[in-house]
Amino acid sequence: MSDNPAFVLRKIEDVAYEQRPIPEIKDDEVLVAVKKTGICGSDVHYLVAGRIGQFVVEKPMILGHESAGIVTKVGPKVRNLKVGDRVAMEPGATCRVCDDCKRGRYELCPEIIFAATPPYDGTLARYYPIPADLCYKLPDNLTLEDGAMMEPLSVAVHSVANIGQLRANQSVVVFGAGPVGLLCMAVARALGASRVVAVDIVPSRLEFAQKYAATETYTPPKMEQGETRLAYSERNAKAMMQQLKIEERGPSGIDLVVDASGAEVSIQTGIHIAKHGGTFIQLGMGQAEVTIPVTTLLIKEINFKGSFRYGPGDYQLAIALVSQGKIDLKPLITHRFSFDQAIQAFQTTRAGKSEDGKPVIKAVISGPDVSPDDPL
Repeated sequence: MSDNPAFVLRKIEDVAYEQRPIPEIKDDEVLVAVKKTGICGSDVHYLVAGRIGQFVVEKPMILGHESAGIVTKVGPKVRNLKVGDRVAMEPGATCRVCDDCKRGRYELCPEIIFAATPPYDGTLARYYPIPADLCYKLPDNLTLEDGAMMEPLSVAVHSVANIGQLRANQSVVVFGAGPVGLLCMAVARALGASRVVAVDIVPSRLEFAQKYAATETYTPPKMEQGETRLAYSERNAKAMMQQLKIEERGPSGIDLVVDASGAEVSIQTGIHIAKHGGTFIQLGMGQAEVTIPVTTLLIKEINFKGSFRYGPGDYQLAIALVSQGKIDLKPLITHRFSFDQAIQAFQTTRAGKSEDGKPVIKAVISGPDVSPDDPL
């Protein structure tokens, strides 16, 4: 028996709808009817390149991992959920027994089964099986659209609150005003940051960031002919510090830098503008190898850390911040598509704007037989 349509990546630039068997669930799992799914940059990257680093698409794979839905079946050992519950879905099931899992860093688990990361299927189907403890009940004042946005918001919570350890009244700079960068700014404001500076090269993104969560914005200058990236970044940092009155030490310094762009010059500039003893979080994925001003990193004793996905407590904090009204996710959802418009949704996200010229921040695909106009 099968009534489980799925949106499948067969190979590079080749996607199709397929009927898949309705998944069986284990004793500690639930079956979720997926109602809303956001498109992530990684989904588009697999479509275009067929791989991200060591993860290579070698067989057909269902796309999608930013999802929320309704529980339709529960395993016999499940006690915290029931049929009909509205849930946000954390799409990475870990082994629970390795050193990383047992020390509370389960995002580093080498055996993680992460949705839409080869070879594992994603959530763009009618049904998705998932461990019950990775489903988070949504408060009544949140929609399933909000629930789907908990995945990228948890990425931001992880980087700013968990890895970055932001404290109230600290100053933050975020490089990259895409969806995750904007959410990092929102988390910083929600946690009491006194200053949140958005940096991007696209004016429309900075305009949105200023209205949404940033206290200030900065547009980097263009690179001069013959200028090296390191020289440019040093010049850019000096200009930024002068324009925004940023100091290398003290209360006018930058406590936390988050790079959500992956751009080499952003990483270099971020190291230059972080205060002595400050923290730099690498969140964006760009080139596999970059050059950094390591002596500056050393003499300033900058805490340089990577941030990958999310870990214990991140989904719960994300839901709390939204349900308490400290973060508004609705302005970020700029485009909505039905399930049978998934190809168009990916094309629009890839282009960065729809046919009417409207820029894309986040596109959301509804589940089969669900209206894109109903946030649920």
